[in-house]
Amino acid sequence: MKLSELTYGNMELRTQNLTRYITPLREGGSLPALGEADDGFKYVVKLRGAGHGAKSLISELVGGLVAKAFKFKVPETVLLNLSPLFGITEPDEEVQELLRKSEGLNVGLHFLDRASTFDPAVNQIDPLTASKIVWLDAFLTNVDRTRLNPNMMNWNGELWLIDHGASLYFHHSWRDVEEALRDPFPYIRTHALLPYASKLEEADKLMRQAITPRTLNKIVDLIPNDWLEEEGSEISADERRETYRRFLTGRLANSSIFTQRAIEERNRLSLK
Repeated sequence: MKLSELTYGNMELRTQNLTRYITPLREGGSLPALGEADDGFKYVVKLRGAGHGAKSLISELVGGLVAKAFKFKVPETVLLNLSPLFGITEPDEEVQELLRKSEGLNVGLHFLDRASTFDPAVNQIDPLTASKIVWLDAFLTNVDRTRLNPNMMNWNGELWLIDHGASLYFHHSWRDVEEALRDPFPYIRTHALLPYASKLEEADKLMRQAITPRTLNKIVDLIPNDWLEEEGSEISADERRETYRRFLTGRLANSSIFTQRAIEERNRLSLK
């Protein structure tokens, strides 16, 4: 195995160096960039210097790998080294400042060239698939797959899930993890696929069977250690990693809580 490659089961995480800056992507709130790495592929680069910093990168990494473990189609997640020379010709001072704050290790998502937005009002989706995606986002506490911003793409005739940077929202306050892992996740009411998710109970059973705490622990192991370090915090990197383990494995064990809330919110939609 190459030193730049980590593999756990069917999960593979590579580390590449960014070699060419292409353009900022102004569609999202975090202002990612489009760049090319030394493997010749283009990536949407989620930048550590933006918004919530390393926490957004952790959400993107963990969320994408969990979705992949559940066999959803997601762009390959890659760790990308950003050098002081990357994007140095960018004329926008705001973007230039963001790039300089992001030097070091960032997250890259394989660029889905010529992909189009998946709109459930136009694109057909079966109830079980819709229910599984709703379950996934309730599990991850992903607040950003709404009707206004579905973060789903059509690519080569298939449905792909993108952008998990708004997952794991408990870590922005580090509130009590025991409370967080039992959160019913009321935000599921805004999910783009909730109206189509008529098989949530079946999805809960299938999803709990599709992943194990061991797999979730291995995903957490892939979080770079320096992303877990926070200057001035009394919480160590090891303690933060353990908190992510407890959250994910505990949330899996308590999936009936957020599944039932999703069913209730869907029933409310039917009454309107």
